[in-house]
Amino acid sequence: MRAARYHAVRDVRIEELPDPAPEAGQVLVKVAHNGICGSDLHEYYSAPTFIPTQPHPLTGVSAPVVLGHEFCGMVVEVGDGVDTDLVGQNAAVRPSYSCGECASCRRGLRNICSKLAFHGLSGPGGGLSELTALPADMIHPLPASLPLDLGALVEPMAVGHAAIRRVEFAPDDLAVIVGAGPIGIGLWFALKAAGHQRILVSETSAERQAAITALGAEHVVDPRSTSLLDTVADLSDGVGAAAVFDAAGVGAAITDSVPILGPRGSIVVVGIHEKPFDFNPTSLLLHEVAVMGSLIYSPQDYDEVIANMVDGHYNTEGWVDHIPLDDLLDGYEDLRAGRKMKILVDL
Repeated sequence: MRAARYHAVRDVRIEELPDPAPEAGQVLVKVAHNGICGSDLHEYYSAPTFIPTQPHPLTGVSAPVVLGHEFCGMVVEVGDGVDTDLVGQNAAVRPSYSCGECASCRRGLRNICSKLAFHGLSGPGGGLSELTALPADMIHPLPASLPLDLGALVEPMAVGHAAIRRVEFAPDDLAVIVGAGPIGIGLWFALKAAGHQRILVSETSAERQAAITALGAEHVVDPRSTSLLDTVADLSDGVGAAAVFDAAGVGAAITDSVPILGPRGSIVVVGIHEKPFDFNPTSLLLHEVAVMGSLIYSPQDYDEVIANMVDGHYNTEGWVDHIPLDDLLDGYEDLRAGRKMKILVDL
């Protein structure tokens, strides 16, 4: 089979590898589409962070690794102990591995396992390959009515779905999304599906402003030219935002958000920050605001995103492009340069 394998920074190769076979408890998936994630770009251009350079404590895997953790496809074979009815089933893949033994896992928080690993980053295979074998419990069946390109987006959309569940606020409260990239769009879809109507999007890129506006976002501003404080006051009847979701991964997404929060409002950090920034925690005291993180999803998030997709709350219009596997590195360049929003690699 053909697959994209990460060897080192700026060294990803399309290679011929042996076809995998499912072991006991596993399924073999013929991959349809795999999304390129911001973390893939970081690994390629900057430094291996999620890709282990030494054997991973849970999976034993280290570079070189087959990439691809946002994917879907069809189950074409099952290993011993797996229901044979799964053969022929389209499915989205939840790529996270957890140990089941650490403090987080014992509390039921497998999404923040201390040994967390990902199929396609630190696991024994990935979705940027024609075939991949993985545990059967990573499979989330997709209804036949759901297009497979949407199925490949379940993973990044589940990130946003999980993030909005980190805070409790009413549908009439104002929510602010900082950053309208794929995760910001996923947050917008999740908020709309949950019944939230007051949503403000802050984004500096004109292309991303246009993309999320075309999807139906009514309140989109460039914080460099429009006062966030004044806009939030107008949209919230002077109360302030109940929740701000940082999908930008830059310091200003947090420091500029504290003043726009209402009493006991929350900032949820969803984007990965590559650089530290100056921050004075005293700014949190006046209105007793909270800052928290949201890493990834649970199986429940996957199932709820799929159900919301079936109900028509998600679409790919105007922000998703497709490329073949051979154009993978060109896709990296397009995303890094801001020429594309989201790219699915067609396997």
